Formats: sequence, C-alpha cells, structure tokens
Amino acid sequence: MVVISHAEASERIMQKARGLGFTHVGFAKAEALGQEATHLHEWLGKGYQAEMHWMERRLERRKDPREIVQGAVSVISVAMNYYTPLQHTTEKGKGKISRYAWGEDYHDLMDQRLADLEDWIRIEYPGTESRRYVDTGPVMDKAWAVRSGIGWLGKHSNVITRDYGSWVFLGEIITTLELDYAEIMPDFCGSCTTCLDACPTDAIVEPYVVDASRCISYLTIEYRGEEFPADVDGDFESWVYGCDICQDVCPWNSFARESTEAAFEPRDAALAPNLRDLADINDEDFREQFRGSPVKRAKAAGIRRNARTVLRQQESYTDR
Repeated sequence: MVVISHAEASERIMQKARGLGFTHVGFAKAEALGQEATHLHEWLGKGYQAEMHWMERRLERRKDPREIVQGAVSVISVAMNYYTPLQHTTEKGKGKISRYAWGEDYHDLMDQRLADLEDWIRIEYPGTESRRYVDTGPVMDKAWAVRSGIGWLGKHSNVITRDYGSWVFLGEIITTLELDYAEIMPDFCGSCTTCLDACPTDAIVEPYVVDASRCISYLTIEYRGEEFPADVDGDFESWVYGCDICQDVCPWNSFARESTEAAFEPRDAALAPNLRDLADINDEDFREQFRGSPVKRAKAAGIRRNARTVLRQQESYTDR
C-alpha cells in the first residue's frame, strides 16, 4: 500500500494548478459549514435571493460537500485573476458592462482548466473520487474560498485576495484525497464602508449582506420582468449588464494586476456599447454579438429592457 504524503500531494496540486493559470490555490477540510450555513438560512429567510429560487434548493448539499461526493475529505479551491485595466465609459448614450463579462465566458475556461486538474489528480492518485464546480452547482464557492485561505469575504460579499483584490473567478474540486488545510485569512476590511456608501440602490443593506432584489447586477442579469420593480430607487449609472461599483471603489483593488489570460481580453462589443443599438437589438443580432460571452445570460429581451431603462434615466437626469 502506497502512503500518500498530504504535504507532498498538496504542493504538487498547487504547482499543477498554477501551471494551468490559476492565481490562487487552497485546501480546506470537507465538512458541514456552520456559520456560513446559518448566514445562508437567514439571508434566504429575508427573501434577499429575490427570484433566484434555485438557491433555496438542495440546501443539504450547499451546507456539506460530503453530500455531493461520498467519502469526500477535502475541498480544493482555486481563483483566477480576470482584471483588465481599461476603465468604464462615462459617455452619454453609452452603456456599461461588468468587467467580468468583457471577454469570453469564464465558466467555459475555468471548467476546462479544472477538468484538466481533476484528470491529473485521478491519474496521479488512483482511486480518488472528485467533482468540480464553477459557479454551477449547490456549492458555496465564496465560503470554501475563504476556508481555503484564498481571501476573506468583503463587506460587498465578494472574496478579496491580498495580492489581486476581488477581481477573481472562483471554482472548486471536492475530492476524497486528503490534503494539508489552510488557515483562514483574517478579515482586512476593518472599519471601511466605502462599498456600502457607493452602492446607488442601497443593495448592501449591512456589511456582508446584499439584498439581490435591489442589486443592479441581479436586476440586469437575473431578473426577468419586462420592467424593473417600481420600488427600486436609484440611478443605474449606465449599467446594462452587471455592476462593478462596489469593487471599483474598494481600496484593496488598488492592488489589482492585469490578467495574463488572453480569453479575458475585452471584446469591442462589451466596451461602451451604444444604448440605442442595444435597446433595439433583435434576438439574432444579440446571439451573434455576444456569442461565447457571459452577457448571453441576460437574454436579448433583458438587454433591451436594461438599455431602455438606462436611456430613460440618462435623458431624465440630463433634462433636470
């Protein structure tokens, strides 16, 4: 019987993951989440998930990765830097798209890299079982990233790393391979409330708690209504897909470094799109313009609604 050194396996996986382009790798013991699960229940109880009802399902799996992979003992968390240094437009008649959606769909790229890592682990450590996720299943990505020592949960509810800020995508592999587990990183937000103060719709209702029903990112991506709820106050500040305000103002993002991933290079269609063009875009042109982009999640009808809303807001503020 071959005895596996946990330290050696951890170091080898870390090196392999970094070679695949992941900027951060960490390991946590696979066990039931405690405080994080309690926070999730409270958040759901207040209805802050809005119409994202899938978050209410399979709660046992969200709370405990051992419900997903039988015999799991470790969670491998990874992060990938996606920051590109171009700035969002302030030009009237133009819209803003969240920086994470400027390039190719990260789900596809991250999943393939994680699949490569997962295959390598299975070859190097025969008999191990695993399952990977990239924001696509009943796994609390942020909780495991924190437990794996990748960063801490910021008051805007995004994971912040000390060396890249919060401009990172997250993923994980749940595995039966035992590894060396990281220490949880302290919370370095301190007394700062910059993200709360900057949110134009007051969606960050208290530190670490976001009411999705008021969040511009949720409203412009996930919300399917023909018009936005009447009780949503605040200027969308030209956002037609997602919102980066809470991250743009975060002091820790002064440490951001440009991504080396070519797939995250901004597409022309994602930088300062013309609002009137988006307001009238047909389904076929939408599919062609945003093929392979995260923007397709909003669907053509959603982008048309978003663009028309922002146009009305821009004209209203201009007329004052």
